[in-house]
Amino acid sequence: MNRLDRLTAILIQLQSKRIVKAQEIAERFEISLRTVYRDIRTLELAGIPIMSEAGIGYSLMKDYRLPPVQFTTDEAMAFFTADKILAKLGDTQTRKNYESGLYKIKSVLSHREKELLDDANQYISVVNNPYVPDSSNAKLSDILQAIIDKNVLQIRYFSAQQFEENSRKIEPIGMYNQSQYWYLIAWCRLRKDYRNFRLDRIREIEKLPVRFDKKHPTFASFLTQTAKVHLLTKIVIRIDKDAYRYIGNQHFYMGFVSESLVDEQIEMIFLSSNMQGFSHWFMLIGGEADILEPAILKEMVLEKIENVKVRLHG
Repeated sequence: MNRLDRLTAILIQLQSKRIVKAQEIAERFEISLRTVYRDIRTLELAGIPIMSEAGIGYSLMKDYRLPPVQFTTDEAMAFFTADKILAKLGDTQTRKNYESGLYKIKSVLSHREKELLDDANQYISVVNNPYVPDSSNAKLSDILQAIIDKNVLQIRYFSAQQFEENSRKIEPIGMYNQSQYWYLIAWCRLRKDYRNFRLDRIREIEKLPVRFDKKHPTFASFLTQTAKVHLLTKIVIRIDKDAYRYIGNQHFYMGFVSESLVDEQIEMIFLSSNMQGFSHWFMLIGGEADILEPAILKEMVLEKIENVKVRLHG
């Protein structure tokens, strides 16, 4: 990217957020902080009203706006691809809002770019997965608004552990998507602790007029903690090549990473946070597969085999 294009991109970045740190600009364009300072100074000399504060970052003077900019073909395609993905992962209201915004984006595209998007529509699709719950009723936008406004939520939640429904009042903190499932992190007033709620298990949700003023830890800290709790274990197995076709798409839900052909077997590598769950799945293919690592997985499977023998003979 030449310097003129970078200066334009930096100006657009400054307009996209209230505060932009110099380090953010440096990381985005892979340049030094000294170069960032020079670029900012160049923009200031060109008459751009940039305000800066040591240790905080840069911002544009209030009400300063750039005229509409022309999107590149790659940027337009990225918006189009995001639209396809959001159509499957987002809730109904979020999809409508994005679609409305996308119409505005398309309105400033060139005639050639509009034709390109229309033509690309027939070549890309995100197919429904019958094993993953539909997100259309997840009410992501309502929950996000409750997080911003600090409203208490009343939910009716199905607990997979107790296999029962119960009513809870929660203080929502943030949401994240993992393995095609949406999760809500919140302070549960019933359990007096922080909990993760899978959105497809929330049967009903109501935003109460009550607001909470409890100071919760940052959402980023919860994501870090979640990663620590769900430690990933590397698993390596080999399945006979003739039997590989029987597993279908099941391995994609078990933390699948990669596969390669080794002699007459397919070696498969997984990263799993649920060894017990993986051992249950392995029982389905155990007659045609071997476990290379870890050793504890072999012990789990052998224990399950013994339990099956006992139950069959009981």
